[in-house]
Amino acid sequence: MPHAHTATEPSLDDKTALLSGRDLWSTEASEAVGVPSLVLSDGPHGVRRQRAESDHLGIHRSEPATCFPPAVALASSWDPGLLRRLGEALGREARSLGVDVLLGPGVNIKRSPLCGRNFEYFSEDPLLGGTLGAAHVRGVQSQGVGASVKHFAANNQETDRMRVSADVDERTLREIYLPAFERVVTEARPATVMCSYNKVNGVHAAENHWLLTQVLREEWGFDGLVVSDWGAVADRVAALLAGTDLEMPGNGGGTDAEVAAAVRAGELDEGVVDTAVGRLRTLARRVRAESAPAGVDHEAQHRLAREIAADCLILLKNRERALPLSPTGRIALIGEFAQTLRHQGGGSSHVNSTRVDSPLGQLRAGLPDAHVDFVQGYDPSGRADSAHLRERAVACAAQADTAVLVVGLREADESEGFDREHIELPKDQSELIRAVAQAARRTVVVLLNGGVVSLEGWHDEVDAVVEAWLPGQAGGGAIADVLTGRVNPSGRLAETIPFRLQDTPSFLNFPGEQGHVRYGEGVMVGYRYYETADVPVRYPFGHGLSYTTFEQSGFRVTATGPDTATATVTVTNTGDRSGKHVVQVYVTAPQRPVGSPARELRGFAKVALTPGESTTVVIELDRRAFAYWDITRSDWTVATGRYEVQLCENAHDVVARVPLDLAGDLLAKPLTLDSTVGEWFGHAEAGPALTGAMRAGMTEEQAAAAAENEDAMRMVESMPMRQFLGFLPVPVPQEFLEHLMERSRIPS
Repeated sequence: MPHAHTATEPSLDDKTALLSGRDLWSTEASEAVGVPSLVLSDGPHGVRRQRAESDHLGIHRSEPATCFPPAVALASSWDPGLLRRLGEALGREARSLGVDVLLGPGVNIKRSPLCGRNFEYFSEDPLLGGTLGAAHVRGVQSQGVGASVKHFAANNQETDRMRVSADVDERTLREIYLPAFERVVTEARPATVMCSYNKVNGVHAAENHWLLTQVLREEWGFDGLVVSDWGAVADRVAALLAGTDLEMPGNGGGTDAEVAAAVRAGELDEGVVDTAVGRLRTLARRVRAESAPAGVDHEAQHRLAREIAADCLILLKNRERALPLSPTGRIALIGEFAQTLRHQGGGSSHVNSTRVDSPLGQLRAGLPDAHVDFVQGYDPSGRADSAHLRERAVACAAQADTAVLVVGLREADESEGFDREHIELPKDQSELIRAVAQAARRTVVVLLNGGVVSLEGWHDEVDAVVEAWLPGQAGGGAIADVLTGRVNPSGRLAETIPFRLQDTPSFLNFPGEQGHVRYGEGVMVGYRYYETADVPVRYPFGHGLSYTTFEQSGFRVTATGPDTATATVTVTNTGDRSGKHVVQVYVTAPQRPVGSPARELRGFAKVALTPGESTTVVIELDRRAFAYWDITRSDWTVATGRYEVQLCENAHDVVARVPLDLAGDLLAKPLTLDSTVGEWFGHAEAGPALTGAMRAGMTEEQAAAAAENEDAMRMVESMPMRQFLGFLPVPVPQEFLEHLMERSRIPS
């Protein structure tokens, strides 16, 4: 109920006004409450600082800032240390631009390669995404800037994103779609969490009490502020009750009045408002505790962006060492993106880059003794004659030692707000690759894309393929560094590249219909599906080549507790170049009461080694590495049995296997009359007792008939005991059954 205010207390209207934005990018201030105005800004991979009068849709230019590689590239580094440095750089720049909270990172799972916003998300695997996301947040917040991990939760498509209900069973949520958020929250303590637009099982995320209060706050211990995605709140009072503290952007105070009216009508406890205001006050103290913002060295930021991007590039294919390029000779550099680099995605994360380096300029600078010819090859705008451009490219390639094609998707092909319809490269680019490959001595393809593209139709005809994703403003230099061998490629796929869109696990359930999208593939997302169903792919999760070679030896696994272990392996650089290697450890589970993937990533580490150098890598496998979410217990559960801990090159290729026996948890459930016949007779104590009681009451003829009819028992194994009792030739006393049910509740 409302309570009376003293003269010195802030009024209800003072407090409710703080819980929605002042404008697009800032919050209200209140001297009475002691809360200054805070500035929030887009920025998973760069600070998009817009002034209050600017347009959220990005029509107006934002302040110049460094555009680092987006999450799609960053995840390919598999390097939390690199993500920490990225976060620190973003934090420095945010402070210099007067930003208090940077809206990112996005840790949503890549359920389908068609999601238009996949370039802003890390991976199809929650361990990889969560580990990198936590490092990102630590880096940003080390500079006195708050981070906002997003979009919570099950936001895996852009189609109908403001209304669609993501219908996901709890086990799938707990094992796939929530763990990345959980890891960021529990390990990195983000200042804010941003709730998503979509509904989760019929309830808008912003109004989902189970999601925002029970799971986020009560289970995970989140003590920060929950902010809505921009325009995500449909019912302000319901959102506040569910746990959404701050509605963004500002709306002229209309919904503030709704909150105040609900309090005055006794429909909303004023304490809920006070709690949200308290969280806003805590956030202000947390991000305003640092000294005044310092200037930023944009040249240093650009150099860091180049270093980061180079570590994210993936060498997918390298037949007969087509790469690195020879320092002398003739190179045909083909493709408009080689001179106008496609380096970031579209939508709210679009950064006004301080500068953009082209692969053309950087490759010429990196190969001063080579002759680099450039031809356009294709026109992304579609205005030029593609046949004529292709003819010129083929003629140039025929005269070169190596043809390098830089191809990819236009920004208009993938963006926030809509999903892709297919995973093909533009037709003119695919035709160009095939034509050049027929004419050139060697052909190298460099891909620029925010979402996975199909390599079919031309992959087998080219000698090398480099996946550069969207490499940020310094991507031209990073591409040149890898092509010339100045940097050894060390990226690994954070998502699977399938042969066909039809092979993807969500193909029949994406993007849904009539306001619902059914997550029918359950936990079998990405490589979990491909490996379990034995569906071949072009390149598996975790794949990536190098210019040097590594040997992994001495793999061993040691139990450190009833449900924990340590995996150890020695990695040696056996080649003639310095390089980095990613150790990947997966776990295969024994028979469980639930379906389980063939293997799941449970630990990884990236190591840098000079030629001949060795190092020992230790990976801790905690309880969650062996657990699944048991919906009957509403808890994480470790099944009893023999696990296999696997050292892998990627999700498909196993290098070494070590068995590990775990005692696991007591999984026997107390028996009830709704338990099945199979569960009753399979129970260690109740089964034999029930069998004995039934036989004791049978005639010789009945006992003989029962012994001969074992198939009949198989037929009724799934029948609840309550129904089965009616089919018995002799009754079983109710008191006896109750005794057995009581005994089943006592742990053995």
